[in-house]
Amino acid sequence: MTNSAPQPAVILVRPQMGENIGGAARAMWNFGLDRMRIVDPRDGWPNQKAVAMASGAGRLLDEAGLFDDTAAAVADCDYVFATTARARGLTKPVMTPERAMEHTRALLGEGRKVGILFGPERSGLENDDVALANAIISVPVNPDFASLNLAQCVLLTAYEWRRQNVDVAPEVVEMAKTEFASHIEIQKLGDHYEERLDEAGFFFPEQKAEGMKQNLRNLWSRMPLTRADVQIFHGALRQMVRWKERGE
Repeated sequence: MTNSAPQPAVILVRPQMGENIGGAARAMWNFGLDRMRIVDPRDGWPNQKAVAMASGAGRLLDEAGLFDDTAAAVADCDYVFATTARARGLTKPVMTPERAMEHTRALLGEGRKVGILFGPERSGLENDDVALANAIISVPVNPDFASLNLAQCVLLTAYEWRRQNVDVAPEVVEMAKTEFASHIEIQKLGDHYEERLDEAGFFFPEQKAEGMKQNLRNLWSRMPLTRADVQIFHGALRQMVRWKERGE
């Protein structure tokens, strides 16, 4: 199961609830991380509540490393981040998750090992834990309610890791069994509407007609119409004409 590509180790320090360990595992696997280390879990290990919460990411827990203390968990790391929302009185770089994962990618590219510390749910990391880190990751949360659930904090960091390492378009259009209309198809749609509107006396007064037609052409060209859209517009106009002819 383990992903062979370089990635940081997610280190849960003295986690208190199995459910949060499982939630962290699930968040990691959602975004392509699978190297978990667990330091002195309060309720022991293995933990069935963690397995239940992890859902399909249970195999990640099976491969998780278990350590007695934080120093042992980071012993093989060349660079360590500590996640915390509180000022610690320690002189260290403080990074957003985005910047931290950008730096992580660069470090891994140099062949260095990176670990990310996440503290227990109730109080977060202790200063002795943070002192082992090279830098701090701080999420820009509401200062009046800065406490994040353990799994949520892991998810935010894992999301930034994934975003830094996968080329994802910021916006796409899902085409539902159609494709965008060609320029000539849109031009013919404009011709159709212009012809029918002209017959209906829409372009009035005459001195404004050219400008009105230009605005209408601009409207059609500005709209990202699909072929299905064009067919609907043609069909609607034909039906209105048929309805008018039946009424005469």
